[in-house]
Amino acid sequence: MSTQHANEDAETPTEETVGWRTKLRYILNSDFVRSAPYWGIPFLLMGIAVYGGIGYNLAISFTDYAGLSRPTFGSFDFEMYRRALGNEAFRRAAINNFVLLVSFTGVSLGLGLFLAVLLDHGIRFKEKVQTVYLLPMALSFVVTAQLWLWMYNQENGVLTVIMEAFGLEPINWLGNPDVALAAVIFALVWQFSGYAMVVYLAGLQSIPADQFEAAKVDGAGTLRTYARIIIPQLKESSVSAAVVLMVFALKAFTFLYALVGQYRPPNGTDILATLMVRQAFKFGKWAYGAAIATMLLLLALGVIAPYLYYQHRKGSL
Repeated sequence: MSTQHANEDAETPTEETVGWRTKLRYILNSDFVRSAPYWGIPFLLMGIAVYGGIGYNLAISFTDYAGLSRPTFGSFDFEMYRRALGNEAFRRAAINNFVLLVSFTGVSLGLGLFLAVLLDHGIRFKEKVQTVYLLPMALSFVVTAQLWLWMYNQENGVLTVIMEAFGLEPINWLGNPDVALAAVIFALVWQFSGYAMVVYLAGLQSIPADQFEAAKVDGAGTLRTYARIIIPQLKESSVSAAVVLMVFALKAFTFLYALVGQYRPPNGTDILATLMVRQAFKFGKWAYGAAIATMLLLLALGVIAPYLYYQHRKGSL
């Protein structure tokens, strides 16, 4: 009899066992686990292809890998990073990257805000102007580069024809290191200022109309109303547009390669992305190129991370 009671007590689940089984059943029946077959494989592939590639690139940057044999990971050092920071071409590319990032973003924001204010104020042909300025963003970097390559042509480009009509000497826009970077920035501003215009226009249209009426009653003119009341409320629009534009500036490799890729050596428009590709694929310095790519990644994170933290503090993430 005692043996039967002992067996029954052993088979009776304890409260702890019941709780554990309930939690396991809840986890297995959750939407996260049940949907795993649908998102698990893409997530795994993305992890291998993207984050695995980033990790492998980081590991390569600490070696002396030259692409002719398998990399040796026996001894890691920062030699490639020291070589990059002490190289004049790297410093020049980093400066160009910074100038491109700041100038392109600042001018695009300023021009976009100006156009948005004009459209919001109700100028004539509002829809046509909005379409014309937004259309270039629909073009790819390669198409835009080919368009401006034709316009910058020193022999028969549009700008050359216009300058000759005014009796001016044609300028070698893409071959002169003193003006080549400015020419690149101007072309990028032409393509993306329409994006900033749309973002600002959406922000302007979200501001209540009674603020304009109140300012008018107080005797404030249009310029003062926008400067003192309306534009300060566009902080969110400015931050969002600036981050997107800076990301586009960091992705300008395709545009630069299509526009000035025919010039060798670089003509004053070299940025970290073009320097990295040239060092790795042209000269076979894979470890050096990987170190430049890693620093470019850190630069991109320096742009994105503050924005994500800002959105997190707001509760948007």
